[in-house]
Amino acid sequence: MSLKYVKYNLPVVFFREGKKVIAYTPALDLSTCGNSFDQAKKRFKKMVEMFFEETENVEDVLLECGWQKTTPSEHWIPPTYIGEIQEEVRVPLSV
Repeated sequence: MSLKYVKYNLPVVFFREGKKVIAYTPALDLSTCGNSFDQAKKRFKKMVEMFFEETENVEDVLLECGWQKTTPSEHWIPPTYIGEIQEEVRVPLSV
């Protein structure tokens, strides 16, 4: 049996949490971690493969994550990543 593959460019945000590197994609709301950037990146790719292999109703999940289905090709379009900022906020402290 021959498998067909579809390629998508997913936005992946990497950040450090303690000694771990976190890889997160808002397009699927999935994250994983590793001891290094390369390990987190490798685990991320494996996690996405597993996600699509193990999810029973992929269409519902993609719609819930904001993906759009095109016609007539039945191709999926992930949400468009538009950027990231670090915003300073003031949070009141309770005394």
